[in-house]
Amino acid sequence: MQDDIIELQTRLAFQDGIIDQLNQVVTRQQIQIDRLQRQLEKLSGQVENLHQAQLIRQADESPPPHY
Repeated sequence: MQDDIIELQTRLAFQDGIIDQLNQVVTRQQIQIDRLQRQLEKLSGQVENLHQAQLIRQADESPPPHY
């Protein structure tokens, strides 16, 4: 009986350590996901701005001479 209790306590301690490690990994991943989402939003805005600038430049250009 005493050996069973010791074994359960050992398993519990091991599982607590593993849970802490997993929590640290998940926390780091969430931080990275948040950072990547901000970068994606920034890049999307830059692409949209470039697209709008390109459309404006094309609208301002006079047609080529063969028109």
